[in-house]
Formats: sequence, C-alpha cells, structure tokens
Amino acid sequence: MKKVQWGILSTANIAQKALIPAFLRADNAEVVGIASGSDLKKAEAIAQQFGIDRTYDSYDRLLNDPDIDAVYIPLPNHLHKKWVMEAAKKGKHILCEKPAAIHAGDVVEMREVCEAHGVLFMEAFMYYFHPQHDRVKQIVDSGEIGEVAFMRAAFSFLLTNKDNIRMDNQKGGGSIYDIGCYGIHSIRNILRSEPETVFVHGVKDPKLGVETDAVGYLTFKDGVRATFDSSFSMAHRSEYEVIGTEGRITVPRAYRPDNNGGDGLVIIEKSGVQRTETVNGDQYRNQVEHLSQAILDGKTQLDHDFENTINNMRVIDACYESIDKGQPINLT
Repeated sequence: MKKVQWGILSTANIAQKALIPAFLRADNAEVVGIASGSDLKKAEAIAQQFGIDRTYDSYDRLLNDPDIDAVYIPLPNHLHKKWVMEAAKKGKHILCEKPAAIHAGDVVEMREVCEAHGVLFMEAFMYYFHPQHDRVKQIVDSGEIGEVAFMRAAFSFLLTNKDNIRMDNQKGGGSIYDIGCYGIHSIRNILRSEPETVFVHGVKDPKLGVETDAVGYLTFKDGVRATFDSSFSMAHRSEYEVIGTEGRITVPRAYRPDNNGGDGLVIIEKSGVQRTETVNGDQYRNQVEHLSQAILDGKTQLDHDFENTINNMRVIDACYESIDKGQPINLT
C-alpha cells in the first residue's frame, strides 16, 4: 500500500509521545524526516528511537526535501501561521496542532495560501476522530434524551511550572488556547451549531498576564445553552455532558480516551435508569489516516476542514474579547 511520506517540524513532546507513535500505527502514512530549529542532536536521537531515516538542522531544509509529501507542525502556537504558510508554499500538505493560530484572521490568511498552492490543511483536534462522539450524536438524533437544552464541557489539569510555554503570553499561552478550545470545539461539534453570544470570565496570573482559568457561557439559536471551563489549577477532568428534556448523556473521557487504552465511555441516563456504552478507538491514528487518505485520493475536502477551524477560532477570539471587556460578545 502506498504511504504518504511525512516530515515533523520540531522535536516537541506531543510529537514524541503521541503523533510519531500514531504514524507508526497508521497503514497509509510514514514519518521519513524530522527537523529541529535549534538542537540537531535531539532530532537525531528521536530519529534513532523511532526509526526515522532523515534529520534536518532547520525547518526550511525539511520543507525543501522533494520526497516529503506532508508535514506535522507541533510548534508553539505563535509560530503556526508562519510555518503553515511556508509549508504550503513548498507544496506540503499540513497537519497543524491546535489552536491553528492566535486569531481567526490568521487562519483566513493561512487558508488563502494553502488553497493557492493546492495543499490540504487540517487542525489536529485528535479527539474529533474518536468514534464515541459519533455515538453521542446518534443517541441525540434518536430522540432518546428528548430535545437538547443544555451542554457543558470541562478540561483541566494542574500546571505547577510557571516557566511552561503555556504560561507565556507572547507565545499564545492561556488555558483557553491550550484546553478550553476542546470544550468549545466539542460543544459546536455535538450541537452542530454556532453560538450566538459568548460571555467568559477569566482568572489571570498577576505576573504573567495569562489566563489560567476560564468559565464561559454560550447561547445558541432555539434557546439552547452551553458552558465550558478550562483550568491550569484544578485536578484533571476531560469531559462533557449533554442534557435533554428527557435524559442526559455524559462522556467522562471526552478528550483523552487514549489514557484508557482508547476506551471512551458514553453514559446514558433516563428515568432513573443508567447504562454505559464502551466505544473504543485510536483517535491519533484515525486523525493521521484520515488526512493521509485524503492526500492519497487527491481530495480537496476533509471531514475537519478550514471552515470548522475558522469558526472555532472566531469563538476563541470572542472569549478573549469578553474577558478583556467583561461583557457578552455577540457573534452573529
């Protein structure tokens, strides 16, 4: 079977821990090169560990390799726009870590460059490719929990290192950019609708100016409401809940089922009776294979496309605007 030849821009931990292993599990993708902008020895060590043939001492050298079909970009948030555009200009298809950029306007510019050079781009919201979320939508569509009235989403973990890049205001730090984006994305995904208003309260680190905690309230057409919260100062949670007029669905492993062997849980409660469905999936592998297959098939459209990314980024922009102004922001 033909495989897409991938290159990795950066030696980031997420690449080592999650994505490179996912490429190794994929049937239609292969990592053939990895580049470091500052530490070639680290790139060489990772290449030896994972059996990657080529290393590069700059991102440009990797992008100039004609044998590389596509690149995965796990660089800091503020560098996504630059290197997505550079990769597109070199004709490389792109899988880019979330958030795709710092502002929606940046993503619009990125789309223009990608389309101009005929390359596919996908934001790496790996959770989206786990089948438990399709199961949730099937249950909602069946009418089992009645009409959906409310949804909540939460993602948190305890971050004790203030030197972490997530706390750098100049590099796209903040809990919403890092993990709140998942809650926002999953609310939009499950409700299959865009919010009309956003009102967010944020708690900022007094020295670094980065919001470590956020609680957001979103309204949708037909009166549906949702909340999300993100935090660097709470115990780990990775969950969402959909509440209807007749029952509710809870997904306690919403974003990181890979921490439980890929087992996602969908808990349905109605009339005091509860059942739990286990849905297994390899979300990182599924993500890699989806984009790789689209590249091999010459497709111009993805299940998770630029429009989805831009719409999610617009909500994130509104969240930060709401924090700054202390008032609701209208998105319509």
